[in-house]
Amino acid sequence: MVRKPIIGGNWKMNRGTPEDSKEMLESLIPLVLEINSVDIVIVVPFTVLTTVSKLLNGTNIKLGAQNMYFEDKGAYTGEVSPRFLKAIGVEYVILGHSERRDIFNESDSLINKKLKKALSLDLKPIVCIGEHLEEREAGKTKDIITYQINETFKALTKEEMIKTVIAYEPIWAIGTGKTATPEQAEEIHIFIREYINQKFDRDTADSIRIQYGGSVKPTNAEDLFKKKNIDGGLVGGASLETNSFYQIINAAALTIK
Repeated sequence: MVRKPIIGGNWKMNRGTPEDSKEMLESLIPLVLEINSVDIVIVVPFTVLTTVSKLLNGTNIKLGAQNMYFEDKGAYTGEVSPRFLKAIGVEYVILGHSERRDIFNESDSLINKKLKKALSLDLKPIVCIGEHLEEREAGKTKDIITYQINETFKALTKEEMIKTVIAYEPIWAIGTGKTATPEQAEEIHIFIREYINQKFDRDTADSIRIQYGGSVKPTNAEDLFKKKNIDGGLVGGASLETNSFYQIINAAALTIK
């Protein structure tokens, strides 16, 4: 089964003013205009979602948000309703990023609530899972991944699962300059896909897209994306600069399986 690669650029809290967003995207849009074999997503801070939505209108780049709450409205100071995101053109939303889990103590059960809400509103979730360095060194990677899948995707239907993008992000490789080798990444992607086969069925496992995230750069992108079970990447620092992000997108386009 051919799965369309997805490249997400997560700006985190690095770019967030209208001026620098406009500068970066106006240089990127012409470069990727003809790339239709890859889903391209720019995931920006809340402060520039409206600005970026207007800039991306009519282009082949999709808009993503970095987080959301699981309620439509209410007394939740500091949170953002998924309905607000939908209203300004957001199509994708990252859920369960390791920084949300580690810094803000988000649990798998909370992420599960957000995931169900996103799916109910036809927002496309990119759900992050992954292990810490000490867990990998202790040989617990697959145990951690199994637990996260069981809890984060609890009570999802087959149809909902297929609409979800999984981002495997070994936490020890995020923003550290360290990267899982293509072989290490592929091993865990295979494990995730086979576990989904056990929980759902072969069609679901073969249909769901699984990205790799963790210091993806122009120098390693092609080797990662050539692997059969790696369907693109969730990119952090390298998405902040036009040329490096373009090279990663182009690497995905060149490695269509």
